[in-house]
Amino acid sequence: MFGFFKRRRREKLREMPFPGAWAAVLERNVPYYRYLPHEDQRELRRHVQVFLAEKNFEGCRGILMTDEIRVTVAGHACVLLLHRDTDYFPRLVTILVYPGAFVAKSIVQRHETFVVHGEEARAGEAWQRGVVVLAWDSVDEGFRHPHDGQNVILHEFAHQLDLENGDADGFPADVPFALRRRWGHVLSAAYEQLCEDTAHGRRTLLHPYGATDPAEFFAVATEYFFERPDAVKAVHPDLYDVLSEYYCQDPGAVWGHY
Repeated sequence: MFGFFKRRRREKLREMPFPGAWAAVLERNVPYYRYLPHEDQRELRRHVQVFLAEKNFEGCRGILMTDEIRVTVAGHACVLLLHRDTDYFPRLVTILVYPGAFVAKSIVQRHETFVVHGEEARAGEAWQRGVVVLAWDSVDEGFRHPHDGQNVILHEFAHQLDLENGDADGFPADVPFALRRRWGHVLSAAYEQLCEDTAHGRRTLLHPYGATDPAEFFAVATEYFFERPDAVKAVHPDLYDVLSEYYCQDPGAVWGHY
C-alpha cells in the first residue's frame, strides 16, 4: 500500500512543470546534461524533481543554501539513475554542503574495535546513516573540468548506490543477476591491477585513490566512466562494458569526440 502511494506521489512530481531557472542551472553546471538527447534530458529533469522533493539539503560553515547548489547536486546525482529502475538512493536523507574542504575523523579498524586515527581534509563523504557530505568548491571544480575524471558528486553518489545493501564493498545490490558474475570478475581484476600498478609506481589511467579498497575503486571507476569514457574504453574495455550495462548508458556516445 505504501509503495503504491509513493509511486503515485513521485509520478505527480515528475509531471510538474520544471522551473526555467532550474533548467538553466542544469545547462550551466551539468555538462553531461547538455549533450544528452532531448528525451534523456527530460528523464533527468523528472528525476531531479523527485530527488529535490525527497532529500534534505543543509548548508554548513556559513554557506547559503541556494537552488543553484541543490539543482547542481541533484543533476549530477541523477545522471547515475538514467534508464534504470530506481528508488532514488533510498537510504539517503540529507546532503550537507560545506563551502570548502571539511575536516573528518579518520577511523581505522583494529581487531574488533574502531579507533580514531587522526583528522583528514576531505571534499566528500558518503555515510551509511543516510548522509552525503560535499565541499562546494570541489563540486564547482568538477563541473568546470568535465573530462578530468574528478567529480565528487558522481563519486559520493556511487558510494550511495554501493551502500544500498548496507555495505560499501564495490558490489551494489542492484547489479542485475545476469551481470553479477562478470561484474565480480572484471572489477576485481581491474582493481587488483590498479593496486599492483600503484604499488610499483606505474602510471595509471584511473586515479590511484581507487586502489584504497573495492568501494573506492567502484566510485573512481564511475567518475572516469562518465567523464573520460573514451580513455576507459581504450584502456579497460571490459570495465567499460560492465559499467555501461550496469548504468544502462554509453557516455562515449553521449560526449562524442570531446
